[in-house]
Amino acid sequence: MTIPDYRWGSDRSFLARAGTAFAATKPGSWTIRKLMPLDRKLLLRTRGRKTILGPIGAPTLVIETIGRKSGQPRLSPLLFARDGDAVIVVGSNFGQERHPAWTGNLLAHPRAKVITGGVEVTVDAQLLQGAEADAGFQKMIDVTRVYAEYKNRTDRDIRVFRLTPSGV
Repeated sequence: MTIPDYRWGSDRSFLARAGTAFAATKPGSWTIRKLMPLDRKLLLRTRGRKTILGPIGAPTLVIETIGRKSGQPRLSPLLFARDGDAVIVVGSNFGQERHPAWTGNLLAHPRAKVITGGVEVTVDAQLLQGAEADAGFQKMIDVTRVYAEYKNRTDRDIRVFRLTPSGV
């Protein structure tokens, strides 16, 4: 099964441009982090079709990982970039000093589920290294330039993953 390239709205709209500019600021990142629990609920209720961020035209998914300590399912809303049949996701954590928990969960349990555009797909995660990670990160910057700002805010290596549908 393929991961849909579902987008709500247009990435060329005024709302998308204004939202991207706001998200690139520290107050914007803080606001989005605080809205994530509500966004997670909306994305789940609409099966990955709607986001609290509004119709900004960014490809959004919910990833369900298995907690590395708890063993319980954990849900995280993420933006993604297309990479052939796979998608790229990055653990930018808005440029904070710590890796987001979902990245550690994927390292411990690389099989996960994603939901986007009303479709649920089982995926296998691969942590990218070196030039592959750089290319994957650039794909995310191409989706939205805020990822360049997030990279400038931290000294840590931001984890970049390729999510490939299981069986592909």
